Amino acid sequence: MTDTCRTPPPSGITEHRHPFAADPGRWEAEHARALRTGHVRDPTCTAECEPVLVYERTRWGWLAWTIPGDGSRPELPHQIAVLTPSATSMQRLVLRWLTRRPARHLGLAPGIPGSLRFTAVAVAFSTLIVGLFAMADGIAADVALPAIVLAPLLAEHLPGRVDVRAREHVRSVEGASACRYLQRLAALHTCRVQAAAGSDRYELRRSAEIGQHLLWDAADLLETHDTRSASCELIARERLMLLLADQVAQILKHAPAQAGSDRAAQVSKPGRPPGARSTTRPAPQHTPGTSLLEGALVMPDPNAATRTSGVYLLFAHEPYYPGPRSQEINTTLVAADTLLHPQVLQPDGTRIHALLTRGRQPGEIIPLATLTHELNGGVDWPTVGDWERVTVDLVHLVRTQMCDALSLGLSEVARALICTGPDSEVRAFDAAAGEFTVYGLDDRIKVLTEVGMFLTSLAAEQPFWPGDGLLPPLCQSA
Repeated sequence: MTDTCRTPPPSGITEHRHPFAADPGRWEAEHARALRTGHVRDPTCTAECEPVLVYERTRWGWLAWTIPGDGSRPELPHQIAVLTPSATSMQRLVLRWLTRRPARHLGLAPGIPGSLRFTAVAVAFSTLIVGLFAMADGIAADVALPAIVLAPLLAEHLPGRVDVRAREHVRSVEGASACRYLQRLAALHTCRVQAAAGSDRYELRRSAEIGQHLLWDAADLLETHDTRSASCELIARERLMLLLADQVAQILKHAPAQAGSDRAAQVSKPGRPPGARSTTRPAPQHTPGTSLLEGALVMPDPNAATRTSGVYLLFAHEPYYPGPRSQEINTTLVAADTLLHPQVLQPDGTRIHALLTRGRQPGEIIPLATLTHELNGGVDWPTVGDWERVTVDLVHLVRTQMCDALSLGLSEVARALICTGPDSEVRAFDAAAGEFTVYGLDDRIKVLTEVGMFLTSLAAEQPFWPGDGLLPPLCQSA
């Protein structure tokens, strides 16, 4: 099955264009309450105005809406906040605490500035009554009086301290441009969260987890930068968000048909893992907090005789388009054992397989450029095999669905990084800034990390199928 990456607008993209899209009655109730108790925003409002906010809580954070004075439903949130990824149950209570209704304040005597929380006044009155009754029943005054004094002080100042601690677990943005951008990303993420909530599939849950990290990163950027200065990093995250949304849409679309085809494949070809996959994914970007593949750059011992299974080969090739409206595919990842396929140039493929699997760690992604680096910068390639013919044969296997693969449309910089060795650098000229940007080993690892994130979600369901009729590895046939 070929899953060509397309990015149609997800069905839930309009989820957050208006407040409480799934529950219009909730908005009407909040609107009526604001008219009674709050300050409704109108054209006469200044920057110092503090209009009433209506909070819409979600699984990933919240949106705070103002209420227009003309009675219409707002289209742009006043504030968007994102909860920390992998939040605990206690941290999720932050959402309810920070989105509680504002505390009521009571003014002091005329001419005296300041005010007190209504709850503090109520607690002071209650503790005074209770303290007097307690002392009347024999409780010592040195015990009751401190409690009478401390209780209202805690009611007045403790919520502010809790607010400060709670905000450490959220990133919030305000302002039209920042909220508009994050609103678009939040709508994409909501689609994935809803799909994962109603399914037990690993790919959907993993997609929601990655999306939460991306949304958190975007909110963190917008909290400290404007959209112009952080545009490159924001665009990179939006591309990956669109990718994840497309991945979820394709999984939901093809799940029933794929289940049927898998059963048919098991009946017709018992020895073949069901569902040959040539899964297309666009350019990966780095998500902080993930570091899966640094071992892919560890040099193996040339004298090591051990062979490692579960290794993957990543290589660039001439771009092609799987379909008329699909994106460009310029990089492919296959299981190392696909090099043993009889339709790959042999014995070249077998020799490259021996080099690829020698002294590695299970699950490593080895770029072809890393092999070139290990072969004395490519000088020793003739003693191993014709890597160009081998990669052409591998692409043919992928396009004819004779093996599983992860097909990628990498950006120019990302593709250049995996086409160079671990000790090389890539220089890109930024015409707008008039200067060069240098990318090095850390950036290469970031690209491999993101490729590994997609690989993990695919290989977790079933191992990559390398093809049928494989030749024995070199160490077994020697």
